[in-house]
Amino acid sequence: MGSPVIDWRDRPVEGRVTGVLNNPVWAALSGPQAGYAEAAGDAARYLPEIAPFCAVSDPSDPAAWRDLATLTDHALLTGPALSPPAGWVEESRMKGVQMVGTAMSAVDDPEAVPLTEHDVPEMLELVARAQPGPFRKRTLDLGRYLGIRAEDGRLISMAGERFRMPGWTEVSAVCTDPEFRGQGLGARLTLAVASGILARGELPFLHAVHDNEDAIRLYGRLGFSHNADVWFASFRHVGS
Repeated sequence: MGSPVIDWRDRPVEGRVTGVLNNPVWAALSGPQAGYAEAAGDAARYLPEIAPFCAVSDPSDPAAWRDLATLTDHALLTGPALSPPAGWVEESRMKGVQMVGTAMSAVDDPEAVPLTEHDVPEMLELVARAQPGPFRKRTLDLGRYLGIRAEDGRLISMAGERFRMPGWTEVSAVCTDPEFRGQGLGARLTLAVASGILARGELPFLHAVHDNEDAIRLYGRLGFSHNADVWFASFRHVGS
């Protein structure tokens, strides 16, 4: 297994890891995942069939938001501080937490099977039942996804990789069919996905809704620790 690498820009601040994790979508779209981006100046977004997220290089820069307006009228962003300039109105905002696996070990799961494009219809059905957050027809393109199937062959749990930037990859879409919850399937897949990230010499991180205390405690037991409070916010462009 390779040694986990933290990008040189990631500096500890009062126990936190900063750098690329302060603006993960921009770090991904301007870096390793640029091939999945539509970009204009200091703004970018994922291709619509991949993911709904957008980003600007500096959320405090009005010029970056003007670039974003050339890409879309509706923008979903994430970060610790999101305050757009005049011409944008906020439609929704949800508080989240960002957690990092800087001191964890993970192991593969023998029952976790790789998911491919042939599994996407089942994955979308599972997402509709379990509601883990945004997942689209080509989200699978962003990284490695694993699943666990029931004895009858049904896909009942999955997890995978979403945002990827230098030194880090996000564990995302962790979900289990409501009928099969309470068996530790999501925890097993989280560790299995993290194991693949660690094997590449990167570190895993993830996001959770701030009041989902059960999930946050679970991730803590798996070896993740709180890094930052973040926002997921949707904005609409109404003109200058």
